[in-house]
Amino acid sequence: MNVYIFKTSISPQDISFVNSILRSVIPKSSWNFDLEDCDHILRVESKKNITKLVQLNLQRDGFECEELL
Repeated sequence: MNVYIFKTSISPQDISFVNSILRSVIPKSSWNFDLEDCDHILRVESKKNITKLVQLNLQRDGFECEELL
């Protein structure tokens, strides 16, 4: 399992909406948020590389999303 970490613009009120986006595009992955971090971290665990998929879908819906390496 790989862990991908993203800097985002997700806020607490966006969680439900973002969860629905992630469920539709990466249903076999798990994720969690650390919105207390200044970078509003999204961590995703997945067997395959989902970086582009997550970034494109969140950005399409108006969120900033950048993988932290």
